[in-house]
Amino acid sequence: MSTRATCLLTAALVVAIRSLVAAQGGEALRLGVLQHEARDTDARTRELDLLASQTDLRLRNLDAERLPSLTALGQTQYQSDVPSLPLILPGGQPPFAPPKFTYDASLRADERLYDPSLAARRDLARADLAESQARVRSSLFALRQEVNDAFFSAAILQEQIGALTASIDDLDARLRETTARVREGAALAGEAAAVEAALLRQRQQADELVATRRAALARLATLVGHPIANDAAAALPDLTAAVAEARRALDSLRARPEYEQFDRARDRASRQQAVEIAADRPQLSAFGRGGYGRPGLNFASDRPEGYALAGVQLQWKAWNWGTSDRARAILALQQTIVSAEEAAFTSSLRRAVQTDLAAIDHLEASLPTDDRIVSLRESIDRSARVRLGEGVITASEYLDRRTEWLTAQFDRARHRVELAQARARVLTTLGLEVQ
Repeated sequence: MSTRATCLLTAALVVAIRSLVAAQGGEALRLGVLQHEARDTDARTRELDLLASQTDLRLRNLDAERLPSLTALGQTQYQSDVPSLPLILPGGQPPFAPPKFTYDASLRADERLYDPSLAARRDLARADLAESQARVRSSLFALRQEVNDAFFSAAILQEQIGALTASIDDLDARLRETTARVREGAALAGEAAAVEAALLRQRQQADELVATRRAALARLATLVGHPIANDAAAALPDLTAAVAEARRALDSLRARPEYEQFDRARDRASRQQAVEIAADRPQLSAFGRGGYGRPGLNFASDRPEGYALAGVQLQWKAWNWGTSDRARAILALQQTIVSAEEAAFTSSLRRAVQTDLAAIDHLEASLPTDDRIVSLRESIDRSARVRLGEGVITASEYLDRRTEWLTAQFDRARHRVELAQARARVLTTLGLEVQ
């Protein structure tokens, strides 16, 4: 490839990269906004309303139990024999003879007058809803970390692309200068070749970074449910104060949705206990029945007739061999199990943030050193650039200094993004919002 073609391709690449860097002045990607969009877009969000609709239907069914229920009954049969008295009337006939063919059709109405379990079952249905919705929110919370990973992948690549753009600009200028010196006979052709090779390598590196960043943005776009432009810039959040506050309240924080799930699970077990207690209490109901049959209520008659009856019924499980007590003991143990799981979860959170808190301390101490290293590398690079122009050093020596400058830029950019990522990960792990 000729030097002119190399310069043209480099210029095209620089324009593309600069469009990405310039986009930082427009509407930037905000981590907190992206997290909320990912949660709202996820299909599981619909489950919250669906679960509420299910519970509403269950409550309406429970309310319907207060209303009278109507049951239609019908039966017909033929018996080969029927009971009779061992008496014979004059003429050889028994006093009465029940019919062998019988039928009956009736309508029965039942209404609960007192059911202590009804209110307890309503409370249990609501507790079921709260626990199910808490479980959905806990599953949705995992999206935050996925968004974090994609966002900070794009952010660190953005920083590296910015540093690489400056290096490509400089190498492009050095290539033109070196080529001119070769034409004038002031430098060997190998000097220009070394600069051009380094320039091509950095162009390849820039292509890789841009492609990798596009993949990270595509993954982020899938999570939030809308397209994200390839030149969209990621704005690193300032989470210093939020992390400091979280650190002070670390032992008392209960912001994760799993804590609500634990509370709702315990409450559900408590409501289930109330249902078990209420089920052992007496239930009172009224009933009525009217129908037409052969025979009617007078079983000694063989004539079809209408009939009616009504009454009150008491139902009470006075003795059940201790099954209710054991059921309540099982539910009490379930509450203890939930509390043990909550304690283990809290311990795991505390362990999880320790690594990130240590990384935050290390990175905060490293950033001033990074700034100093970059400043020194810039000074060395400027000196090497002047010496290259004077022919004091070779292009290879200059390229070594330039590589060291670029490495320092990359390290500083990586540390800045890693610091923001560690802070965001701490807040996410603890269940706190990232603004």
